[in-house]
Amino acid sequence: MASLLPSLSSPISRLSFLLYRPSLHLTIKATNKLQFHNKSVKKNQSFKFFPAHCFSNSAANLQMVQTQKQKLGENENLVVLGIETSCDDTAAAVVNSNGEILSQVISSQAELLARYGGVAPKMAEEAHALVIDQVVQEALDKANLTEKDLTAVAVTIGPGLSLCLRVGVQKARKVAGSHNLPLVGVHHMEAHTLVARLVERELQFPFMALLVSGGHNLLILARDLGHYIQLGTTVDDAIGEAYDKTAKWLGLDLRRSGGPAVEELAREGNAKSVKFKVPMKQHKDCNFSYAGLKTQVRLAIEAKRINAEISLASASDEERQARADIAASFQRVAVLHLEEKCERAIEWALNIEPSINHLVVSGGVASNKYVRSRLDEVVKRKGLKLVCPPPSLCTDNGVMIAWTGIEHFRLGRFDPPPPANEPEDVVLDLRPRWPLGEEYAEGKSEARSMRTARIHPSLTSLIKASSVKQESQSAI
Repeated sequence: MASLLPSLSSPISRLSFLLYRPSLHLTIKATNKLQFHNKSVKKNQSFKFFPAHCFSNSAANLQMVQTQKQKLGENENLVVLGIETSCDDTAAAVVNSNGEILSQVISSQAELLARYGGVAPKMAEEAHALVIDQVVQEALDKANLTEKDLTAVAVTIGPGLSLCLRVGVQKARKVAGSHNLPLVGVHHMEAHTLVARLVERELQFPFMALLVSGGHNLLILARDLGHYIQLGTTVDDAIGEAYDKTAKWLGLDLRRSGGPAVEELAREGNAKSVKFKVPMKQHKDCNFSYAGLKTQVRLAIEAKRINAEISLASASDEERQARADIAASFQRVAVLHLEEKCERAIEWALNIEPSINHLVVSGGVASNKYVRSRLDEVVKRKGLKLVCPPPSLCTDNGVMIAWTGIEHFRLGRFDPPPPANEPEDVVLDLRPRWPLGEEYAEGKSEARSMRTARIHPSLTSLIKASSVKQESQSAI
């Protein structure tokens, strides 16, 4: 994961994760090495498609994989350590290529979340650094293995908080370098998608996936390993963020995170008592927006004069009911937004790949039973089957990283072992912002927020004029 020019990293080899932006690696190698492979699509589908296996080092890596298999023997499994530190949980796991979870360890930062009312990047980084060695060692101990028994190390390199990602990548490189192990850089959201293939071994490409978490809402068509089409994404805030803020404003216990707290309280409420508007009804795309719904919830809480400083346990019966009604009404509309966008995305996906049979729902919010039940109704209407990993594999975990590492390792997509005595100031390949797949042409929304720097062309001149005016006023 270091930016060392002689080696082409596996994340760069898997270009289909990225919107095509030439890097220094590509400037050096792309002219002769990059070969595009176009799958047959309808003429009106104008998205770009980039293969995962476009660099020549994949052939050498595949030979290495075959050598490793011969060394292990036909009946032996590949064994991969997975490390995950993209946000607020420090996780590690050991998984083999037969799909057996040999160990899983997670160190939660729940107390920090409660103290700061959300993720504080610097505090989260320090918490990761304090426990990363212990978490990795415990994962190996529980698996009754040592580093010498591993085939490779997989680690999240993005998307996520760069301070947090750095802790995991540094640890992974240290383990891999010290024991001469290949290294697999993993896309966090792809891992949420592929862990379903560990749980449902009959899940074959192509399939659809809805990834819902605190930082992401993403609808993708998975055509093959490393080949993804983004049908819909987050315009501003993700559903998990909306759950967390709602929980905070309602004065709920954040030590268990906002989602479960809101879901539990919502069971006591009337889901139609507060008339929240469903986001983006006027936009006929598959993108998501929860910023407006968050504002509606905040205003409803203010109108009811709910004091978040008063815990739910200390609230009167009347105020508890008011909070429950808001929680239930919020959840109904938040999930209805998911339902509507999923239904349209399934129609789009079936036009591209008529053989799709499954919708995978993963990410932290996929642990929500109400979310699962409502989406199950959607896929049944469309003739598909819903696949949800168990809750322990929906939230951030090392298992999904290890399994994704195995999937790519089998195809020769990995980096060679890093130097055993790598300098501490080596530049690491961290990707805090890392799109999963190319955006589907029909999915490009005119409702992109300014936060994502995707501005409608008609607004460009207005924004420039405003900026010039502000600069002039500042000069005066």
